[in-house]
Amino acid sequence: MTVLFSHFLLGLSLAAPIGPINTAQMERGIRNGFLHAWLIGLGAMLADGAFMLLVYFGVIHFLNEPFMKTFLWLFGCFVLTYTGVESLLQAGKEKDGRRGGTESPVRSFASGFLLSVSNPMSILFWLGIYGSVLADMIAKYEAPEVLLYSSAIMAGIMLWDVMMALLASAFRRFLTRALLAAISVLSGLFLIGFGIFFGVEAFKLLFG
Repeated sequence: MTVLFSHFLLGLSLAAPIGPINTAQMERGIRNGFLHAWLIGLGAMLADGAFMLLVYFGVIHFLNEPFMKTFLWLFGCFVLTYTGVESLLQAGKEKDGRRGGTESPVRSFASGFLLSVSNPMSILFWLGIYGSVLADMIAKYEAPEVLLYSSAIMAGIMLWDVMMALLASAFRRFLTRALLAAISVLSGLFLIGFGIFFGVEAFKLLFG
């Protein structure tokens, strides 16, 4: 039970650092409510699950090749910058007094998945952190226990996503349109900033 709980805490702590997913969850939850923020997290979790499987089967080492890393940095730059610009445009609509929350749940889910799967930091993270944890688990436990403890990591990530969605949707009721627009602008700038960082990393790999 102690080992199971420790892996649950690992998943919770891994999801906590502020990054593109948490930023998008806060902005989407404040603008559109709990469901959309939770779906952002759920889409990201699907990508995390895919990365875990890739690590388990050893395929992710292919994604660590220089060509693939460059492609992923560039793709991540595009996705984050596009999402950030979209947030800025939505902020303009809020200032005009038009109602938010028109985004479809499927689009929120897809956005979360794309933000995570296009993030090379996620790949390096799962390769480095989960890869080492998995190697330790395989050395100590049988396959069913490895699956159980890996599921505990995902459960920790899921709990954090629900907490973020609840927090963002709770803030929603206290916001004026002007403050909501300001949060959308701030979120957009953060996402564009992450996108620029990814672009710089791609440039270093291409011309460094």
